[in-house]
Amino acid sequence: MALVTGASSGLGARFAHTLAAAGAKVVLAARRAERLAAQCATIEAAGGSAIAVGMDVTDEASVIAAYDAAETAFGTVDTIVANAGMNVESAAVEVDVARFDELMAVNLRGPFLTAREGARRLIAAGSRERQHGRIVIVTSITAFKIDVGLAPYSASKAGVAQMGKVLARDWIRQGINVNMIAPGYIRTEINQEWFDTPQGAAQIAKFHRRRLLEADDLDAALLFLCSDGARAVTGTSITVDDGQSL
Repeated sequence: MALVTGASSGLGARFAHTLAAAGAKVVLAARRAERLAAQCATIEAAGGSAIAVGMDVTDEASVIAAYDAAETAFGTVDTIVANAGMNVESAAVEVDVARFDELMAVNLRGPFLTAREGARRLIAAGSRERQHGRIVIVTSITAFKIDVGLAPYSASKAGVAQMGKVLARDWIRQGINVNMIAPGYIRTEINQEWFDTPQGAAQIAKFHRRRLLEADDLDAALLFLCSDGARAVTGTSITVDDGQSL
């Protein structure tokens, strides 16, 4: 059973649909209830099993309540995809401190709270014996690739990438694998307005293949890291960027 954060749209919604199509019971977690309900309806119409839970990844009580709801519906969550994220669209010299703190809360504290609560429950349910706990944290190529205007976002993604490696080491004896996916640029709600500008089009033109990724380009990496085939893979980050960072 899988829980996906930030599942009301964008990559999170794609991840939820992909896991459901592979046979997983999926808990879609986010703050936008109406969008979650629509995503769940689509999954169920295709023959999958899904529920929507309200979850603010920055709030510990909300994260705990979401896991409670997931367990009530489907049992212990053994696959966790920490995907929720945001960006601050502003030059570094103009970034508002409150917005900076909000970004760090969503992009860094959020994955920590999501992973920690999942690990607590996996350990209590016997993950050490069962050897099937999977946590996938979504980072970004901006964690290691320098792009102007993304200082807070890049810092948060670099932080969560390193955090994921440390959590992998912390929980290695508990049967829990923690890995990361670092996507390149994909058109989502976070960036679509930018890529519709002349400057955004110019950025795409500089990529070696002069294109953005598609969301389904991440499917194979996601399914692998969530599967038994990845039982010996932990503390690893898989970059899927169509060569954008080369």
